[in-house]
Amino acid sequence: MIHIRRATPEDTNTIAYIGRITVEEAHRDSCSAEDMQTFLDANYTTDAIRKELEDNNNIYHLVFWNEQPAGFSKIILNAHHDNLPNEHTTKLDRIYLLKQYYDLKLGHQLLQHNVAISRLAGQTGMWLFTWQGNERAVNFYKKAGLAIIGTHRFKVSETHYNPHFQMLLEYI
Repeated sequence: MIHIRRATPEDTNTIAYIGRITVEEAHRDSCSAEDMQTFLDANYTTDAIRKELEDNNNIYHLVFWNEQPAGFSKIILNAHHDNLPNEHTTKLDRIYLLKQYYDLKLGHQLLQHNVAISRLAGQTGMWLFTWQGNERAVNFYKKAGLAIIGTHRFKVSETHYNPHFQMLLEYI
């Protein structure tokens, strides 16, 4: 019933579609509709996603439920940040799941899939930024073992920034 696979350029439209829906749902209360549209138009068009998929540093995965695309993730290996004690740390840059799949634990399985890839690549942990106002996401990451290690101002548009937590999962 659950299937996770690496995304290819053929998945561009699927990722852009899921991204536009899920980002807007998760972050609509964080900024104006205009700022949200600016962000979506800059980051979740087929051209923007295609460009990201062509960059070998970006590792995208799709998660499927009953052969239907339910969500996606993006990680970047060796994505060092000044708040981190080690250079060999993976950034979980995106993980989004369509609402109708929330209660199926697909997000957890997709996260664990990415952690396994990160560990196999010799990374020491995984970090991310998440909007402070998205309590569902913050709690999801805390339950998965990530700890808040800092804050970050995330640029949504030229005139709007959102407060984000920086979270880290250190591997033992």
